Amino acid sequence: MNMTAIENIKNGLIDRILATKNEKLLQAISTIFESAKEEEIVGLSSEQLEMLAMSEDDIANGRLISEDDIDKLDSGWR
Repeated sequence: MNMTAIENIKNGLIDRILATKNEKLLQAISTIFESAKEEEIVGLSSEQLEMLAMSEDDIANGRLISEDDIDKLDSGWR
């Protein structure tokens, strides 16, 4: 599996985690991560660091969207 495929999977998971309201699902995901803990340092790419900085800027400047609005947008893609 190449890095692009891995990044696509990660980004897809992040999107779905952020959009879900299913507490049991989130607890199950948390359990999976806890059981798979390894001591590894994860380095972020320059693109990821840039995205984090952009997100922090969005938050600081009130450029936010509610989870309900995200759900509405998400349902339009299905």
